[in-house]
Amino acid sequence: MASPPSSSISKPLKQIPGTYGLPFLGPIIDRHNYFYHQGQDKFFATRIKQYNSTVIRTNMPPGPFISLNSKVIALLDGASFPILFDNSKVEKRNVLDGTFMPSTNFTGGYRVCAYLDTTEPNHTILKQFFINVLVSKKETFVPLFRNTLSESFRELEDQLYGKNGEAKFNDVFSAGAFNFMFRLLCENKDPLETKLGSEGPGLFDKWLLFQLAPLATLGLPKIFNYIEDFVIHTVPFPFWFAKSGYKKLYEVISEEAKTLLDEAEKLGITRSEACHNLVFLAGFNAYGGLKNQFPVVIKWVGLAGEKLHRELADEVRTVVKEEGGVTLNALEKMTLVKSVIYEAMRIEPAVPYQYAKAREDLVVQSHDASFEIKKGEMIFGYQPFATKDPRIFEDPEVFVAHRFVGDGEKLLKHVVWSNGPETAEPSPENKQCPGKNLVVLLCRLFLVEFFLRYDTFEFEYKTIVLGPSVTIKSLTKASTY
Repeated sequence: MASPPSSSISKPLKQIPGTYGLPFLGPIIDRHNYFYHQGQDKFFATRIKQYNSTVIRTNMPPGPFISLNSKVIALLDGASFPILFDNSKVEKRNVLDGTFMPSTNFTGGYRVCAYLDTTEPNHTILKQFFINVLVSKKETFVPLFRNTLSESFRELEDQLYGKNGEAKFNDVFSAGAFNFMFRLLCENKDPLETKLGSEGPGLFDKWLLFQLAPLATLGLPKIFNYIEDFVIHTVPFPFWFAKSGYKKLYEVISEEAKTLLDEAEKLGITRSEACHNLVFLAGFNAYGGLKNQFPVVIKWVGLAGEKLHRELADEVRTVVKEEGGVTLNALEKMTLVKSVIYEAMRIEPAVPYQYAKAREDLVVQSHDASFEIKKGEMIFGYQPFATKDPRIFEDPEVFVAHRFVGDGEKLLKHVVWSNGPETAEPSPENKQCPGKNLVVLLCRLFLVEFFLRYDTFEFEYKTIVLGPSVTIKSLTKASTY
């Protein structure tokens, strides 16, 4: 097991290398390299090699005219990255999406909790509201999600054994993620029994697309690169495109989540602001995260092959039999299942970026040097390079299912997918995802339910805008249990 050097070791102070290029042109050139000529990983790897440094200056998309200032200091290793979680040193006001912020029209005119800095009074009260919501629902997580998964696996099999002979994993489990979150927040109400019908996932997808399009590429043939760049990277999409769908989502959640909104009012939050924050929590944080995370998990488990499948099936079925069912206690005893989920989050973080502004003049340390950052400068962390840092993790590009078993648990502080280390907990005073523990739980439950039903599977995947798109080609029903 590799181990990072002690942070107490004094490192030489160096100037931050890198360039922003010419005004206006520099950000556009970097944007084209980032999206079209090099791709994300090569964009950063090339600069690390060029400057012999994992802390560099560069521009980050989208650039003109969406972003007023594209200049960032990029942290590209696991040693420097954690400064982004130190709220005494960095500020996270309006930086969730990077160097730009979508119009507040997408969130009912409010700056929702995710865009607030920890020093803003509203952040504490809204974050506490989210934590209270999750605590109040904790007894329903397992039974509700198991019921949702049962429906999803039935749909998966119906598709697989239908005329096409394959199943679209992403579509099935995106719908499952939406149904679970809606039922969780809305007193177990079936969204099909509301005016949303089956539209919910599609409405959230559209709402997310028009906010996040400036950060993505559609992967079109090269001949269309400049057209795509002009259409989605130069001018933000207006809220008008998502207005009717968002209005429907807001109205339904306002009607069906009355109990939670009553609790929000007791905390001093207006009903309108609480509801817009719930929509954001459900759509951006929960649905948006889970719809990407489940395909990531199944991709890496699938690539690992039948040997891992047998090990997972054995552990899951043995523990469930010993415990008399799928319980929280049973889940805690499944050390391999836990490790596999953490490893998937390490090797392919669902959200690859972190941003913050220096709250004060500060010094950040890489493995080899110290660097001064001035107050107000934008700091950017590329998470895949932090969680695949070869000076922290052995074989960082390899999916190692047992990586976090036993002594490997000591490395969990370097798994930082949740805007904080896995060893920390969300609180009203930090910016860590309030649903961190719930996401891990749901991913474990997904694997448990999968290997209670199936011994192994065959699949194909391709990389799309956000994560892998998975097609299930075969499922081998469980031979034991």
